[in-house]
Amino acid sequence: MNFVCIDDLIKDLSSKFDIPESGINISLEICPANMEGEFTVNCFRLTKVLKQKPDSISDSVLNFLSEHSDVESANKLKAFVNFSLKANVLYKNTLADVKTLLKNATLPESSKQKILIEYSAPNTNKPLHLGHLRNNTLGMALTSLLKRVGNEVFGVNLINDRGIHICKSMIAYQRFGKNETANKKGDHFVGDFYVLFDKELKRQLVELRSFNTDLTEKTDEELFSETEIGKAAQATLIKWENNDSETIALWKKMNKWVIDGFTKTYIRMGIDFTKVYLESETYKLGKNIVLDGYKKGVFKKREDGAIFADLKPFKLTEKVLLRPDATSVYITQDIGTTLMKYRDFHPDTQIWVVGDEQIHHFKTLFALIKVLNYECSENLHHLAYGMVNLPSGKMKSREGTVVDADNLFDDMQEFAKNATLERCGDNIPEDIDERSEIIAQGALKFMLLKFNPKTTIMFDPEASIKFEGDTGPYVQYVCARINSILAKAKTKFGDNILDFSKINWSLLDSKWERKLAILSTFYSNSLIAAAEKLDCSVLIGFLLNLSKAYNSFYRECPVLIAENEELVKARLALSSAVKDILADGLKTLTIGIPKAM
Repeated sequence: MNFVCIDDLIKDLSSKFDIPESGINISLEICPANMEGEFTVNCFRLTKVLKQKPDSISDSVLNFLSEHSDVESANKLKAFVNFSLKANVLYKNTLADVKTLLKNATLPESSKQKILIEYSAPNTNKPLHLGHLRNNTLGMALTSLLKRVGNEVFGVNLINDRGIHICKSMIAYQRFGKNETANKKGDHFVGDFYVLFDKELKRQLVELRSFNTDLTEKTDEELFSETEIGKAAQATLIKWENNDSETIALWKKMNKWVIDGFTKTYIRMGIDFTKVYLESETYKLGKNIVLDGYKKGVFKKREDGAIFADLKPFKLTEKVLLRPDATSVYITQDIGTTLMKYRDFHPDTQIWVVGDEQIHHFKTLFALIKVLNYECSENLHHLAYGMVNLPSGKMKSREGTVVDADNLFDDMQEFAKNATLERCGDNIPEDIDERSEIIAQGALKFMLLKFNPKTTIMFDPEASIKFEGDTGPYVQYVCARINSILAKAKTKFGDNILDFSKINWSLLDSKWERKLAILSTFYSNSLIAAAEKLDCSVLIGFLLNLSKAYNSFYRECPVLIAENEELVKARLALSSAVKDILADGLKTLTIGIPKAM
């Protein structure tokens, strides 16, 4: 947000140096702690446009600001001009008009886009785990963030409900399931059989190697098709693609169990997709595209019958798109789904939220889309994120050592409940379960968004739930504290105390009060920067800084026992405005706020 003095400064420099106002971009920065002032103009950044030496520009900027009616004081240090605003001006453009501040936190019309984000993308052979939670949290928060700054955004899910991994669970159910129906949450029930398949596969691999010492050098993956259970899984995949009725019936039954389980987890997280795609409904399009591409000479066929793409011009290797037995590989359906999503929504940009172990996959996919010369070949973006580890180490789905999402939710709710009860003492609130759920979900999302997506993170559930430190509950608690202050003020002074239409903002002139107004100036910048970088940690950092500044203000500046009622009212208005900004930021990150904590 620019102040009037900055708009005037741009006009003055435009006239003085005889260039259009649109060519001068002055973005304010917070004055460094070792300099005197509140805001800084970095004149180094104006040299290219104004074609003057930095020192000469800074002299012009200092002279102008020193004489401006909005400015309380100004000084310069080399090419940096630092200044402070008069209190009434500072608040007028920030906390005194918080509704406008929030409204203006959007992109210019020319920069707004239609964006499609694909995230979650689970396999129907296991329940969602901690790794999926980082994916889901990033996807839903980015969808919300990009909408918040003015884009039209569609969040979609592609459920991977076909393929060899799904067949593994099916084979295990046929052998070990005894035709039981799901006796627990469906995704957990089916996931148990995926683990059983892996155990049986390992047993057969040991047996296979014991009979043939020449096989000891081969990997498990290379030997998969030589085991009896591996052959059975591959045979099931072929039957599925040939629409065998018994295979399809079993697949539909197990698929429904898992997807019903996923839906419950999504509801608990607050996820609502614009559209859900099923790989089983999209892979045929990809297969037909590949066959058509082969007929047109875009793709080639090997001697064994496999169809492949030569991607050497993209500094990639050859990529098989259809196996010798004509079954699809994973990227085959991705080609079809990419085209299908474009036809459904016609986005300017498509984003995939997928772990960084798939970087090569998406380079290959994007190259294939270009080879096919589709209209949607531009602005395809893979948001690669790092793994989530626990103090106990990495997770492995096949071995059943993952941290299950539902169990983690329950554990975190219990942590939040215990932390809340410690604060409440004997006065246990009626909404303790609802309150602890909001705190738990907020803590989880905040911790997963606190780091740049590319970072591999260590997740400690108990640490994330603490009410102190750089956590979600810390920011939630500031909002809850302000709500409590406003409620107490209404009881003590009456309803009129919360009428903020006439406030003497010039009373708020301490460094703690002014800092809140200064920080709030940069809310719009933080939102837009987070959106442009596809990095919610930028917004998280802002919310933490504003929360810490409010707590410092609260310690140093009494609110309900201020010197007079006019000052009480001004500090209440300031508190309410800070809460509105924090609430807007948390809502943008899909994090709720409990009424009390």
